[in-house]
Amino acid sequence: MNEATPHNETAARTSPLSEREKNVIIAGVLLSMLLAALDQTIVAPAMPTIGKALGHADYLPWIVTGYLLTATAMAPLYGKISDVRGRRPTIFAAIIIFLIGSLISALAPNMLLLIIGRAVQGLGGGGLFALSQTVIGDLVPPRERARYAAWISGTWAVASIAGPLLGGTFAQHLHWSLIFWINIPLGLVALAIINNPLKKLPITARSHRIDAAGASLLVAATAVLLLALNWGGSQYSWLSSTIIGLLGASAALWAMFGLRLRRAVEPLISLDVLANPIVRYGTLSMFTAQAANVGLSVYLPVYMQSFHGLSAGASGVAMLGLLLGAVAGATFSGRTIPRVARYKMIAIVGALFSLICLAVLALLTGRSSLLVLELLTVGAGFGTGMTFPVATISVQNAVDQAHLGVATGVLTFLRSLGGALGVAILGAIALGNGLPLGGESLQMGSASLTSAMPFAYIFLACSAAMALSLLVLWLMPEKSLRGHTESDIPTVVE
Repeated sequence: MNEATPHNETAARTSPLSEREKNVIIAGVLLSMLLAALDQTIVAPAMPTIGKALGHADYLPWIVTGYLLTATAMAPLYGKISDVRGRRPTIFAAIIIFLIGSLISALAPNMLLLIIGRAVQGLGGGGLFALSQTVIGDLVPPRERARYAAWISGTWAVASIAGPLLGGTFAQHLHWSLIFWINIPLGLVALAIINNPLKKLPITARSHRIDAAGASLLVAATAVLLLALNWGGSQYSWLSSTIIGLLGASAALWAMFGLRLRRAVEPLISLDVLANPIVRYGTLSMFTAQAANVGLSVYLPVYMQSFHGLSAGASGVAMLGLLLGAVAGATFSGRTIPRVARYKMIAIVGALFSLICLAVLALLTGRSSLLVLELLTVGAGFGTGMTFPVATISVQNAVDQAHLGVATGVLTFLRSLGGALGVAILGAIALGNGLPLGGESLQMGSASLTSAMPFAYIFLACSAAMALSLLVLWLMPEKSLRGHTESDIPTVVE
């Protein structure tokens, strides 16, 4: 990547940040991250209710993919923007954009405007995820960074508990729009709390070119691909001219995007960083694991409501097994990494365990009790959660400090893209097999096993994604984690 020389060199005195100051800064950015995390977990239990209220239930997957699409495209940009403008104003802008999207979503009278509102939310949410990871990477070296995985896991724990409960309760007893209205007061509180702590974060100004053409090609290529996956097998045959044309257009746009990455002075995604095998395999493992994790979290409430007959509120409670399992797995992994030399094995064991649980879940679909379903989803979530800290720390440890923001942006980008494609592919499987997304109840009895087959295909697809994650983790090289050096210690400008 072609970095311009830093400008406006600071000649002021600097002093090391204290441990307390670092913790305050990290807590502040994690609070903003909670906004985006909560909005992912709060939507899923309300999807069938939204389908009933607004109609066009076949477009329900776009409530999730619309958010993930824009969040994906923005993730690589936020690191560069924050290098130019500073972390604090960039996070402020991300929160404000997120709140505007929440307002549009809450007021949406139809499915189209709701999807647009979710896309605007993603423009801000993508920055909240990327910048939180980048700031932690700025402050702590890789070996110590693992213990902060518990902080990140705690953020997701709050979102995992509060999101499904609020989403199901609002949809069942009040109104589905409250899942978006609740973001407004939370966002304003986050802005107030992070204002002062982020002033202490050091800024090293860099001159960057923002690759707008590359970002546009990325959004277009991904949107066309997701549209093909959404329509294929439901509104159009997979061999129809419409689907083939969309897939061909997506392939052409991806090729143009790849060409842009090679020719741009400062590309959206650095090819130098992607050439590192640890970065390449680590981000691919995150991509495939997130495809399984997000896809399962979206369609598991539909399975519980449609097949097991749970209400929206009850399905939100039942989803806690999957979500809290992932949080527990990430916490266990983060605390274990500094204590072992072969830390990659933690992720390999987790991916294998998740794969086994998902495969058993697919085999028992239509025949398992709700208790067995909960145990299997807890296991799948725990195993998947074990892989996330290992992938994140491995990627950040593989590059020098100058490329930390770029590597983190690539990781966030592929994680978001994996979630978006996972939801879209599972949506194609669901709609292609007549899965009811609008809240209709399946008839239990002699036809129950046949009716459950679409869900079995969904669980099998999730297990296949985890098998790919296991493979790339196995291929990923392992590098000893760095500890503190004098150059690692961040300073605050006085």
